[in-house]
Amino acid sequence: MASNERWMTSGNGKDHDDGSVVEASHFFSARESGFNSANEDALQPRLALLLQEHSDLDAAIVALAASPSHDGLTLARLKKKKLQLKDMIQKLRDQMTPDIIA
Repeated sequence: MASNERWMTSGNGKDHDDGSVVEASHFFSARESGFNSANEDALQPRLALLLQEHSDLDAAIVALAASPSHDGLTLARLKKKKLQLKDMIQKLRDQMTPDIIA
């Protein structure tokens, strides 16, 4: 069996016993394989869209909270969605920030 036919997955030096081949490409991001500018170009519009949606949700939350008869459940759902968007924005920013090797 050639060394490029299988991916060794454990530290004990044994291959998969079932004969399956594990793709190594999913272990590396596009940034690590040299496609960082293409990756960043694709992520930039997505980031702008998420930032706009986050801002719109913030305005909707403020408007709903200011109304005298606001629905608490709807307000909670909007806040949860805003937090999810914030997490997505941070993940995209992390992908766009190069890793610093110290």
